[in-house]
Amino acid sequence: MNRRRPVIDYLRIAITSRCNFRCSYCRPPGAMPAGNEDLLTNDEIVSFTRAAVETGVSRVRITGGEPLLRPECSKLVGRLACIPGVDDLSLTTNGALLGPAATELRRAGLSRINISLDSLDPERFSRISGGGDLSRVLAGLDSALDAGFAPVKVNAVALRGIEAELEAFVALAAERPVHVRFIEYMPIGRRVGAGLWKFVPRSELLASLESFGKLRPVESPGGGGPARYYRYAGAPGTIGFISSMSDHFCARCNRLRLTADGRLRNCLFSDEELDVRPLIAGEPEALRRAIIASMNSKKFDRRLVEPGNRTMAQIGG
Repeated sequence: MNRRRPVIDYLRIAITSRCNFRCSYCRPPGAMPAGNEDLLTNDEIVSFTRAAVETGVSRVRITGGEPLLRPECSKLVGRLACIPGVDDLSLTTNGALLGPAATELRRAGLSRINISLDSLDPERFSRISGGGDLSRVLAGLDSALDAGFAPVKVNAVALRGIEAELEAFVALAAERPVHVRFIEYMPIGRRVGAGLWKFVPRSELLASLESFGKLRPVESPGGGGPARYYRYAGAPGTIGFISSMSDHFCARCNRLRLTADGRLRNCLFSDEELDVRPLIAGEPEALRRAIIASMNSKKFDRRLVEPGNRTMAQIGG
């Protein structure tokens, strides 16, 4: 029996490949070439997004690199929020620059924020992020809550060592309306056997987390991703899992990606991509046809694609 293909309604747009962190699993020394970015302009991003919405996309996420490094990011957010048919506009950030920007982003029309936060221990956080300041990220988290964003999600890559911090993450979800998601590390753009980080599988984390109390499955607090969510009794926040390695969800994938240099990708694991910048400058119908063709050629199974060479930092989160 043929399985129904998911509706492709989710577009992730990397608006820069620059980042103010050098997370050891994402952007180790030598992983990114030096030089200036050849970024899509704001007009190009808006034109592409409008065409994507006309082909069925309704949810848009802004990513990087660190998207808040792009000058006047909030103005781009405002333009994207005004596109008819964009029902959900969100942004993923490392949070270090979010403190002074949260209110402006909210006023511009941003719906939701995800904050990448791999550790709540200052020393370990600095080691993972290449010198990042945990206090600035936590201040950004507070600013997002104060600005009225809901839900606010915290993404923690589940690398070995995180087991010692589970109590702190549990406290975060118990004390604030924050949705903590543990994400299994994916070796994108590298041979699996070459320096693979040791990820902690969902089953192991879930067993450890239940030592702090009973976790009850709950519905997603919002968004179109593959996370499974749980809640401790009385907690305002939730605990979620994105089991990208131990529980492949390719068959349910509903997304396209636009890289910062203007390449359209329909699979995170394959380097098959289309340079859409010339199409953006041409007839809108040609761009729409190209987006539909990318949707229709999506394979929904990473075993059917040739492994890619571009890293997550080059593709966009």
